[in-house]
Amino acid sequence: MKKIAPFTLAAAISAAAPPALADTLLLDAITQAPENSQRGVPRPVRGQTMDEVYNNFGQPQTEYPPVGDPPITRWVYDKFTVYFEYKRVIDTVVHR
Repeated sequence: MKKIAPFTLAAAISAAAPPALADTLLLDAITQAPENSQRGVPRPVRGQTMDEVYNNFGQPQTEYPPVGDPPITRWVYDKFTVYFEYKRVIDTVVHR
């Protein structure tokens, strides 16, 4: 059996492999949320009740039933999704 030099083997493998591709992350876009104002995206804030959210923002596009313990409910609106624990807002996520 013929021996192949390590350098030759490595060169052959790297020549046969496709070039590596990478995506560029836009970290600034990820870390900067639009402000909660008329200029940004008005949305519910932590602690509001379901009734307050409904009265201020209307009927959600989709309502998901409670899941888990404590129960977490999700309401999806056009520009954001609201997460409730029991009947109170725990987080609002703006759609990108």
